[in-house]
Amino acid sequence: MAKGLFPRAWVKKSFYFQARISFVRVKYLFLTWLAVLVGSWVLYVQYSAYTELCRGHECKNAICDKYRKGIIDGSACSSLCDKDTLYLSRCLSTLADNQVYTGSWGDHDGIIRCKLGEVVHLELGEEPEPRRETPVFDKPTRGTSVEKFREMVFNHLKSKLGEQTNLASLVSQILTVADGNTDGRVSLPEARSAWALLQMDEVLLGLLLQDRGHTPRLLGFCGDLYMTERVHYGPLYGLSLPWPLVSWVPSSMQRSMDQWFTPSWPRKAKISMGLLELVEDLFHGTYGSFLICDLAAAHFGYTDRHELRLTDARAVVSEDEFKRTMRALKCETDADCVYGVDCKTLCDLSEKRCKEEPVQPNLAKACGTLKDYLLRGAPSGMREELERQLYSCMALKASNAGQMNMEHSLILNNLKALLWRQISHTKDS
Repeated sequence: MAKGLFPRAWVKKSFYFQARISFVRVKYLFLTWLAVLVGSWVLYVQYSAYTELCRGHECKNAICDKYRKGIIDGSACSSLCDKDTLYLSRCLSTLADNQVYTGSWGDHDGIIRCKLGEVVHLELGEEPEPRRETPVFDKPTRGTSVEKFREMVFNHLKSKLGEQTNLASLVSQILTVADGNTDGRVSLPEARSAWALLQMDEVLLGLLLQDRGHTPRLLGFCGDLYMTERVHYGPLYGLSLPWPLVSWVPSSMQRSMDQWFTPSWPRKAKISMGLLELVEDLFHGTYGSFLICDLAAAHFGYTDRHELRLTDARAVVSEDEFKRTMRALKCETDADCVYGVDCKTLCDLSEKRCKEEPVQPNLAKACGTLKDYLLRGAPSGMREELERQLYSCMALKASNAGQMNMEHSLILNNLKALLWRQISHTKDS
């Protein structure tokens, strides 16, 4: 009897074991298939996003086509289209109609930017249509004299910057830049390229600020494609987390992590002085006053000598243009009166219109940006005084002009002097 039970038990165990193995195989096969499916989907999404955002070849083809037809010209056209010595390398674009690439041109490393026409989004099965291009190269028209072009540029600058006594010298500077082949005259194709560039506020503001060393230098252009010096260290501080982690890391922890990846304190002090000098030059500068409407760390970088650079001039607006925009805004509450990210005014409830005076000056916002950056690792002997000055700076309000000018100058000079005393004897100065 026992002999008959043993084989039967063995068979049942063997069957159970084989069934379990089969189940495990099916389970792992399913998981493998699922992993392949999810991985393929992620790759497809990434590739689709890349092909949608990164269209440098389209930019180059469109620009070079107009260059070869004699519509546009510029200092970079021949290198880009004929000699192939200006290369587009890594794609940095975040918007499909605003192409951004790292690039090289001879011995220069730089950032290349190019505007594309409106992106047409297609549904599955639809035939692609030609990309709709913005007609940016239709001015000046054939027959326009250099003097007429000079007048066009002057009126454009006046509309952007308001009445300024030295606009004529700025016009001459722009015409010098427009002379791409440096033959002493601005041709019609060169003028069309220069006019297209001037329609982009970030290019105009970059030209205004580059002489003071606040923005990367313009290296060359062709149409509305242009190349600036590359700022190798950026953002000003912080760590770019992979997108799956962003929603999982608390904002308080992210702020702490932002300060982990920064230079030594003396170098941070030098970079901070660069930001304070930028604020000083924007406050009643050579071509009027300007407001920084987004002081995010991503808009700033620094060189290997720890000199600050404003890498995205779109964050800056002339005070004249800001006031015009705010006067035209209707409002119900103060929350309706915001320009950019953080340029705010008050709402005039009686007229339901935004007031034109900003609530907070550039310096107060700059000090708010620098507070954690400078206080972390600050020398113990000056930390208390530094903290006091930073909080006094952050409390600045845009009161009447005369009083604000005095307070602004006093706080700015005191803060710069405090930082300079700490680093003047170091090699980082």
